[in-house]
Amino acid sequence: MQATILREGVARVEAAGPDAVDRERAQLFALLGRLLSAAPDAALLAGLARLDGDATPLGTAFARLAEAAAAARPETAEREFFDLFIGVGRGELLPYASYYLTGFLHERPLAELRATLGALGIARAAGVPEPEDHIAFVCEAYAGLIEDRFGGAAPDAAAEFFARHLRPWAGRCFADLEVAAAARFYRAVGALGRIAIEIEQAASELPA
Repeated sequence: MQATILREGVARVEAAGPDAVDRERAQLFALLGRLLSAAPDAALLAGLARLDGDATPLGTAFARLAEAAAAARPETAEREFFDLFIGVGRGELLPYASYYLTGFLHERPLAELRATLGALGIARAAGVPEPEDHIAFVCEAYAGLIEDRFGGAAPDAAAEFFARHLRPWAGRCFADLEVAAAARFYRAVGALGRIAIEIEQAASELPA
């Protein structure tokens, strides 16, 4: 797997870890971050192909991802990733908060996200070229907040991060990936991400 796209600016918290549900949420968003930061290699595809599903929307999405991984090859997934996110000039999709919220790159949503990340002690790892409002970076940061991996974060930091930096646009981004012309394997990734955002949104609307 690729190295993390985050650099922790503070020590890992050694307190008691999150419960099982939070661990599963964090693992899901970490997986999305991994798949959206680089194409899956053979080992990751093999692991994804062994995923089990069930009759729930999330379980169905995992089953679809397993099927897509079993049918994919590393070289085809790499080409697909290139066509979707890099391209000659640009990829089919522009998976950035600034683009989805303003229609342009490097706009106010990126500045607001950087301010939030700075307050949390989170920064890009060295050598990562994408700006922080790339969907992969945002998913990985959210996974870390769910797991409370960044020291000094308030108890409601993950919920606030989701409300400000994922909820306004990530669902649309994943939905676009789900129907992208160049997508084959990544259609299943788009479906999984869309459902994950819908579940988080529904949970955020439950009475406290």
